[in-house]
Amino acid sequence: MGGRWAFLTAFCYWFVNLFYFASLLPLILVFASYLFYGEEKQLSQLWITLLSIIIFAIATWVSTKGAKWIGSVTSIGATLVLLLTGAFILLSLAGLLGGVEPATPITGAAMTPDFSTFATAWAFMGTLAWIIQGVGGAESSAVFLNDLRGGVKAFVRTIVLAGIVIGLLYATASLLMNVFVPVGTLDYSNGIFVVMGAVGEYFGLSAGLVTRVVGVILLAATLGSLLMWTSTPVKIFFSEIPKGIFGGKLVELNEDGIPWRAAWLQFAIVVPILVIPALGSGNINDLLGIVINMTAATALLPPLLILLAYFVLRRKYDNVAREFRMGSKSFGLAVASFLLVVFAFVFIAGTIPLGQEIWLTLVYNVGGVVVFLGLAILWYERYIKRLKVSDPKAAADELRPSAEQMLRGEYVPPAEQGDPTPAS
Repeated sequence: MGGRWAFLTAFCYWFVNLFYFASLLPLILVFASYLFYGEEKQLSQLWITLLSIIIFAIATWVSTKGAKWIGSVTSIGATLVLLLTGAFILLSLAGLLGGVEPATPITGAAMTPDFSTFATAWAFMGTLAWIIQGVGGAESSAVFLNDLRGGVKAFVRTIVLAGIVIGLLYATASLLMNVFVPVGTLDYSNGIFVVMGAVGEYFGLSAGLVTRVVGVILLAATLGSLLMWTSTPVKIFFSEIPKGIFGGKLVELNEDGIPWRAAWLQFAIVVPILVIPALGSGNINDLLGIVINMTAATALLPPLLILLAYFVLRRKYDNVAREFRMGSKSFGLAVASFLLVVFAFVFIAGTIPLGQEIWLTLVYNVGGVVVFLGLAILWYERYIKRLKVSDPKAAADELRPSAEQMLRGEYVPPAEQGDPTPAS
C-alpha cells in the first residue's frame, strides 16, 4: 500500500502503547497493595495519578539505560502468570469434581450474550475488543521469521496453535471464574485476587497468603511488561522508520542504543493520558474501566491496517511470489473482509462506550484517536513534500507499493536501500 500506509501502521503500534501505559500503571499500584498489605488500599485519584507518573518516570529512566535484565524479568513474569492461570483452571476443576456447587450455575443461558437491548448488545461488542487484544502483537513476531526452523509454514502453524491455546485459556478461565464467587461481585482492580483467595480458602490456604503470592507474580509480570514496552516500541518506531521523518536530535541514540529524547517525549505525552481519565472517574475501578476499554479499542488499529493491506494484496497483487498463501483468492478476500468488518465495528463500540460521560468520550476516546492520527498524517505529508523537492524519484518510490516493484523484479529490501533524506 506504499510508504504512507506503512508509516501510519508503524505509528499506530507506538500510539496504542501510550494508552496501554494508562491501564498498566494503576494496576502496578493495586498489585503492590496486595503484595504488601494483602488487600487493596484505597487511594485518592490525585495520589493514583501522581504515583503512576512517578513510576513511569522511573521506568523511562531505566529503559533509556538499555538494561539487559529487562527481558529476563519479562520472561519470568510471563511464565509465572501462565502457571498461575493453569493452577487456577486445574484447582477450579478439582473443586467442581470434588462436589463444589458453582456460586453462579454454569448453564447455556448464563454463557449466552445478552442482546435483548441495544445497551447490552453494544457492551458485548465493546468487550470483544478486550478478547481480541489477548492475541494482539502476535503478528509482530513475524520479524523472527528468518530465525524460525521450518520457515513460513512453521510460523503459520505456531501462530494458529498459539491462538487456539490462548482462546481455550480465555474461555476456560472465564467459564470457571464464578465457581467460587458469584457473578457481578468482581471489580477490575480486585477480581483476580478475590477469586484466587476463594480458591485458596477452599483448599485450606489463607486468603491473605494467596493474594500476596498472586500480588508478587502479577507485580513482577507487570513491571517487566512496563519496562519492555517503555523502551522497545520507542526504539523500533523512532530508529527504524525512514530517516528524515523526524529530526536527527529526536532519533539520536545514546551509548546504550536507545533514542533517549524520544523516550522522554513519550513520557510527556503519556502524562495527560494518565490525567484526563482520572478527572472523569470516581475511584480506581472506574479509572481502570475507562483506560482498559480505550487500550483494547486502540489496540485494534494496527491489525485493522494490516488486514486492509492483506485485502489489497489478495485483490490487486495476488500473483506476488510468496511461500505461503491462505487458500484461493476469493477465500482470502472473504476472510479478510469478514475480519475487517468485525474489527471495525468492535473498534467503534470500544471507542464509544455507553454510560461514559460524553465530554470524556469526545476528549479522550474520540479526540485521542483523531488528534494523534491526524498529527501523524500531517507530519508524514511534511516529510513527503520535502522529499519531492529534493529527490522526486525517491518520493515516488517511497509512496509506491513494494508489491508493484516485486512484480517487476525491482524491489530492493530496506536494509540495502540508500538514504533519500534531504540534507536539512
